[in-house]
Amino acid sequence: MISCKDKTTKKESQQPKTAEKKSTKAANVSILKKEFVIAGLNDISHKVWLYLPPNYKSSKDNYPVIYMHDAQNLFDDLTSFVGEWGIDETLNQLYKKTGKSFIVVGVENGGEKRIEEYTPWTHPKYGGGKGAIYVDFLANQLKPYIDANYRTKPEANQTAIIGSSLGGLISFYGGLKYPNVFGNIGALSTSFWFSDNVNNFAKENANQQNTKLYLLVGGKEGESMVPDTENMSKLLLKDGFKKAQLKTKIVPEGKHTESFWKAEFLEVITFLYNL
Repeated sequence: MISCKDKTTKKESQQPKTAEKKSTKAANVSILKKEFVIAGLNDISHKVWLYLPPNYKSSKDNYPVIYMHDAQNLFDDLTSFVGEWGIDETLNQLYKKTGKSFIVVGVENGGEKRIEEYTPWTHPKYGGGKGAIYVDFLANQLKPYIDANYRTKPEANQTAIIGSSLGGLISFYGGLKYPNVFGNIGALSTSFWFSDNVNNFAKENANQQNTKLYLLVGGKEGESMVPDTENMSKLLLKDGFKKAQLKTKIVPEGKHTESFWKAEFLEVITFLYNL
């Protein structure tokens, strides 16, 4: 018995240890004590992550605000699905180099309800279709709450909505539906394939006078992703979207991953905010 135990212990000690994930969020990232149950969407209590600029407490400045989705993946490797965006590190470094600062508000997705939350229309296979409720919440409840409790620049041209994949779709939809709330849209690796209704929606809302839009897609995200994005760009321009307000970037080696969006995030906000 002793011999058997010794052998087992030795064998176990030779197994490679799996590295435990550790929290990587910066000190100026927190989760709000207040959680939000979105009426009509689902019964999930959504946590909201908040990034405040490094100089927030030492200044009296007001700041532009970026609203984002999938908050679990934005700041912390511990909570991320397959890696984080590193939004906090990117913006902290930007502040050190340029003095430019932002507030970032990230809403956690509802897990298995994510598809419903981030899609304004239904799909015959994947369902969905409650995105309008989610976007209404962002515009009519969350943004007023943030503006009332933090030093923000509330104007539309100082407010962005940014996301990727289905988060890109709901950002695209939300920004065009509420141009007087979200004047800047970052639609990254957008799932335009989810519903053909997005084309009619885009046509009806293309004639935006002040909205800025950044479309990003990678060449290795799937065979339809690049043409879908290119076609959407052409459609918008044809129906009145200002050319100077739209940027479409195709990265040939880009993949549908957080590391891709992390690498491109600074360029996205550089365009949207004229950094």
